Amino acid sequence: MEYPANESNKDNPDSSATNGELLTKFERATRALSTLSAGNHTLLHASDEQELLHDMCQVIVEKGGYRVAGVAYAEHDEDKSIRYMAGIGVDKESMEALHYTWADTEMGHTAMATAIRTGQPCVGRHILTDPIYAAPAYAPLRELAIKLGFAAFTAFPLRLDGEVLGALGMGTIEPDAFDENEIKLLSELADDLAYGIANLRMRIKQQAAEATIARLAFYDPLTELPNRTLLLERLQDAIHTAKQHHHALALLHLNIGHFREINQVLGYRSGDQLLQQLAQRLMHTLKESDMLARVGESEFALLLPSGGADYAIQVAQRLIIALHDSMEVAGLMVDPRVSIGIALYPGHGTEADTLLRRANAATHDVCSAQGGYSFYAGGQEEESTRRLSLMGDLRRAIEQNELLLYCQPKVDIASRRVCGAEALVRWQHPVHGMLATMEFIKLAEHAGLITPLTNWMLDAVFSQSYAWHEAGLERALSVNLSAHDLYDPLLIDRIQGLFSTWGIPPELIQFELTESALMEEPTVALETLTKLKKLGTRLFIDDYGTGYSSLSYLQKLPVDSIKIDQSFVMPMVASSDSAVIVRSTIELGHNLDLEVVAEGVDSQAVWDHLAGLGCDVAQGYLVSMPMPVEQFSNWESEWTRMSA
Repeated sequence: MEYPANESNKDNPDSSATNGELLTKFERATRALSTLSAGNHTLLHASDEQELLHDMCQVIVEKGGYRVAGVAYAEHDEDKSIRYMAGIGVDKESMEALHYTWADTEMGHTAMATAIRTGQPCVGRHILTDPIYAAPAYAPLRELAIKLGFAAFTAFPLRLDGEVLGALGMGTIEPDAFDENEIKLLSELADDLAYGIANLRMRIKQQAAEATIARLAFYDPLTELPNRTLLLERLQDAIHTAKQHHHALALLHLNIGHFREINQVLGYRSGDQLLQQLAQRLMHTLKESDMLARVGESEFALLLPSGGADYAIQVAQRLIIALHDSMEVAGLMVDPRVSIGIALYPGHGTEADTLLRRANAATHDVCSAQGGYSFYAGGQEEESTRRLSLMGDLRRAIEQNELLLYCQPKVDIASRRVCGAEALVRWQHPVHGMLATMEFIKLAEHAGLITPLTNWMLDAVFSQSYAWHEAGLERALSVNLSAHDLYDPLLIDRIQGLFSTWGIPPELIQFELTESALMEEPTVALETLTKLKKLGTRLFIDDYGTGYSSLSYLQKLPVDSIKIDQSFVMPMVASSDSAVIVRSTIELGHNLDLEVVAEGVDSQAVWDHLAGLGCDVAQGYLVSMPMPVEQFSNWESEWTRMSA
């Protein structure tokens, strides 16, 4: 590499140098080599960038014998400023007061600026004689050089990732210092310093990344609270301490009510804001020794390292009060309710996992609408385990076609003629026997099995309807659809595909949707019903009177029938209020040209009363209890014989 010539020796080639000058050059090379060696030793022990820069400058002055040394970084601002990072023999404040730049301007031709701008060493600048420094702008620099006692100055660029980070500079008292051998060694020192800076920065980034990974492993990024993993570790440690000192501890599990609805209505970002506010409120109520963690989507857990039931109750009551006031989220006042389950060591468990699980189980005994707290009681965990096991069994029962198709007849009141049946699903569990329908429907909802269950029902109903149709029996079967089904984008295509597969008339398949399901998302429900109606099917509003639908909305629905909920039908003989509701509903349905079906017809008195009001269809235990579809033909023959 070629370097700019030293002003004092450019007319004196090496071939004419005297023995004294050769000795001087040897001494300079030795000085530079000693500086390089000491500098590399500094690099090996550096742990901080600023410390490295300072120590390198100190090595250059104290070990190398140079008068001054400094490091400057290039700023990429509008003025292309120079930021002095470290210096020995000259303080940073003195250099920064000169306001030099690395831009190619009058103030940008110092050795440091030139090295930064060009990316090449700027060698042997004679501060006292170089014409560049004759300009008035450099008078303060010359005065500083005289004051500090250096005559020549050299700067080396510090290259980092293909760019010039800054420059390493040093000055000597000899005006003709920095020959070629010395420059080579000092350039290597500058490159080593740049490598050391890069290595330190990479190490810092790696440490930051490791810290981030560790934080993500043990902390919730949304609330910045410890997560379940860290809680379980601390809980196990607390249990160990409690065991050694023979004292109790408590774990509180907090469930935030209506959180799913808040996400659905206001959006996930609003839900996140609510959780952050909740975390802040909770933290303000705690002692320093307590540990609050986020252990689920809308679940927190609080570890009380010491204290029994009384103290746990005091803390639970304090938390309920703290969360009582509404919170503003997305411009609305939200009133969350917290359910708190409490588990105690050692009474409720001696392992961290067990205590957390049982504290969570205790929350299920708290009324979610009102909030409050509850202690773990034996059997809660067992019931949760049973429900979890049943979810797996239900999935297998659906996949292996182990469910049973039942039906409950519908009868025309005026003619007593059978006019169809409602298809129902039953589950005969191999261990627990016939399970209540509502129990395994709720299991399906929690296990995400509503769509598979509906698909099983559709397949079973279409298959049974085809079998009846082939036997010459024109019996309409109705299928219940849930609110979840209404939002399924594949529902209509699947039903249309079943009609194509089985080739049965569309009037043989009917669909029932509860009024409450229709009201959850009226626009989506109307769109789905319209598509179902275009397939030629008959549509029923089930449980009418319980879903608070408006008359204007009812008029828009392409339905054929309304089914009066049994809660109004069954007591109508004894209750004048129920009788008024049933009569009004029948009149309303007929005024809208809708067929009216009464559910829960369990006595002859109710039947006669409905007949007097002009109700169209009856369904209930007076007609028949739900039965396996295989028994329907025998039942129908007997009903027809008795009605003749």
